[in-house]
Amino acid sequence: MCIVLVVSRASTDISVEQLRRYAPTVDEPADFDRFWHATLAAATVAPVLVDVRPEPTDLRLVEVSEVTYAGFDGEPVRAWCTRPAGVSTPLPAVVEYAGYGRGRGLPGERLTWPVAGYAHLLVDNRGQSGLFGCGDTPDPHDAPGGPSPATRGILAPGTYHYRRLITDAVRAVDAVRALPGVDANRVVATGNSQGGGLALAVAGLVDGLAALLVTAPFLCDVQRGIELTEASPYGEIARYLAVHREAEEAVRRTLSYVDGVTFARRATAPAHFGIGLRDDVCPPSTGFAAYNQYGAAAGRPAAPEREMHTYPFNGHEGGEAVHVRRQLRWLTTKLGPRG
Repeated sequence: MCIVLVVSRASTDISVEQLRRYAPTVDEPADFDRFWHATLAAATVAPVLVDVRPEPTDLRLVEVSEVTYAGFDGEPVRAWCTRPAGVSTPLPAVVEYAGYGRGRGLPGERLTWPVAGYAHLLVDNRGQSGLFGCGDTPDPHDAPGGPSPATRGILAPGTYHYRRLITDAVRAVDAVRALPGVDANRVVATGNSQGGGLALAVAGLVDGLAALLVTAPFLCDVQRGIELTEASPYGEIARYLAVHREAEEAVRRTLSYVDGVTFARRATAPAHFGIGLRDDVCPPSTGFAAYNQYGAAAGRPAAPEREMHTYPFNGHEGGEAVHVRRQLRWLTTKLGPRG
């Protein structure tokens, strides 16, 4: 096993030395595994691919298809599948999950992965379009809780928005594995912020994932997150509790079912992390909580290979293009040639 830890300078959270050692005991429900097994089993009743059709674009070097697949409760989730034009051999695939309040956007909006030679599935966030980016997958569920995605249905694990979103994320891997021209044995999950939290959940729930790329993850050590920052999305949960004071116990219980640390402990794929040490949206310690315990509960004699890259003078934007370059180079060593 090779663990590379690249850290330096100061953090707006706790010191670098403390970050290296930070491995909190998060609240793990006794029925956590049963809860997710039952949730995912119910979702797999429906065939995963609903519709795949070519999407006309003005792009000449890539081919784009609109993919509709069955997510939580068999409900349709939309995604863009983009791949290098004219390549017929099966390609490794990168499944990307968008950040909070964002969606799949327009076809061809994110081209890094296909121009690097990968098939790329960019997944819509149900019920989150219009906050920071466009999407068109509804979330047709209503339950007690707040108005924002982070608080929607938050009073019970079964009704929480992130139960549905995580299920959609897992089913996206099933969908890309079923697409023609994809090497089902070389599928990668990636995401930033909320997308990073979803990718971590996928790593803990999906067998045979080839690799994980995660930056500035949301929903990790979430009990600490809601106490440490006022920035959204954690701040939305805190503001909900500022009004609904009697709901704290129920809310904390619900959050324990979606904590990225618990998913990370179950992961087995090699992982590449990135965190900005001045991140006040997803505080560095919360991401390190997942990194430091990654693979710890997987029942293996040693933890999976993992490495962390930090950016001491950056916040939630992290290392941006510098970090993407590191991801591309690292992923080549894990997946080998494309096409």
